[in-house]
Amino acid sequence: MIVPHTSRDQILSKLRAKRDQGRPIWIASAGSGLVAKLLESAGVDCINTFSGARLRANGMGTMSMLWPILDSNKQTLDYTSQDILPAMTGDAFVCACMNPNDPLRDMGLVIEQLKAMGVYSVSNIGPSISYVDKDSQIYKVLNKSGVTFENEVEFLKVAKEKGMVTIGLAFDEEDSRQLVRDAQPDVFCFHAGTTKGGLKGYDSGETIEETARRTESAHQQLRDLAPGVLLVAHGAAMETPEDAQFLLDNTTCDGFWTGSSTERLPIERAVTETAQQFAALQFPAARRS
Repeated sequence: MIVPHTSRDQILSKLRAKRDQGRPIWIASAGSGLVAKLLESAGVDCINTFSGARLRANGMGTMSMLWPILDSNKQTLDYTSQDILPAMTGDAFVCACMNPNDPLRDMGLVIEQLKAMGVYSVSNIGPSISYVDKDSQIYKVLNKSGVTFENEVEFLKVAKEKGMVTIGLAFDEEDSRQLVRDAQPDVFCFHAGTTKGGLKGYDSGETIEETARRTESAHQQLRDLAPGVLLVAHGAAMETPEDAQFLLDNTTCDGFWTGSSTERLPIERAVTETAQQFAALQFPAARRS
């Protein structure tokens, strides 16, 4: 298998051309080669790989990656090279979501390893400390131990210097401003929260109107900081295509990022429905008497 290679210039040219044509940029996560193949054939621009998607493919919720179940970076590197890249044609590019706070790796070397694999884009969410509430004890302990948001910002800066397309992500306006100001990512995603719905989704009770309002509040600040950054929306009440359309209609985003919405949720529905139909099958009446 020869994995297609691309470049930073080619990726950004395609994304900006799509935006300039008035078409939304679409980023989606995939935890398996089959999902990646299907998403690429449907027209996705970017496949994100990260340990949360790998765990979703095994029936767990995305946030389970915050618990020390696995070596997040090893999982992402392994399944990206073994499952995702060989399944794709090169119409979409791959963004590897890494853990920049890994104390056992030189993340500069990891960036070079990804480029050698055929991955020319990275993000800081594999996982990000931005997932953790700032007023919590665990956040304070993690910061004291050296697990910091600053490490994520520095990772994106180095990756951009090394010729990677950088996709930054944060959960609140403070982190969003810091990341966009200091790392100057090519693409930024305001993560509105864990996607609701299905077996493992978390419903905070927020409406799609509230998700749109919070997303746009962040976007307005970020446009002032970095007018050229591409902004995508993700999470919280954005569960369905109709929800994503509402965000496109009611924010200034350049596109959207789907995770559970195009992976966990449709798999749950399709497999359950089909399996129930098989489970209802019976022998002919003559064989049951």
